[in-house]
Amino acid sequence: MEMLEKIRKAYTEYVLENGKQPTSVFQFAKKLKIAEADFYTQYTSFDAIEADIWLTFFTDAKTTVDADETYQGYSVREKLLAFYYTWIELLKSQRSFVVYSYGRMGHGARGMGRMKPQTPVLTLFKEAFFDYARDLLAEGRESKEVEPRPFVTDRYPNALWSQTLYLLDFWVRDVSKNFEKTDSAIEKSVNTAFDLIGRSPLDTLFDFAKFMYQNK
Repeated sequence: MEMLEKIRKAYTEYVLENGKQPTSVFQFAKKLKIAEADFYTQYTSFDAIEADIWLTFFTDAKTTVDADETYQGYSVREKLLAFYYTWIELLKSQRSFVVYSYGRMGHGARGMGRMKPQTPVLTLFKEAFFDYARDLLAEGRESKEVEPRPFVTDRYPNALWSQTLYLLDFWVRDVSKNFEKTDSAIEKSVNTAFDLIGRSPLDTLFDFAKFMYQNK
């Protein structure tokens, strides 16, 4: 773990000081006074370091909320809100790196529809988030906060991932005091999401239509 943290710290400092990745693993390892082989025991590339950092942002946020006894009693909607608030707080501590890495992904234009969710650096984060989202949605179905819908339910994790990318994009570009607008964006986007995936008058109408068809 010590070697892992040493590499990550040195890499973060390098990209922030130079605005780009090191030119080669050999030169990076030499400056760090470790063997090149030692680097490869931890990471296969510089992108792998960034992917690990993004994953750590997620796992640290999830570990933090999971350790909170109050969180365990929250509704699913409240749990997702708590996760996003905690995640953004962790990102704040390394905002310079986040802005650098995010910009390197090519997210030049604002807007959820223009983003690139398949960015390799975000792959580990995405996989971990999907596991979290599936568990959260399963809990929501049990508590009746999430309405199962044919052909749509399986897409719910994708929708929450797109929401996560939207919030990341919003926060990176947020210039409001203490990122207050991001807090509002989190609240509004999560509430809207659960209003859409929760039970609605349309579901009641569908159930009634189904009942009428089956009993005609």
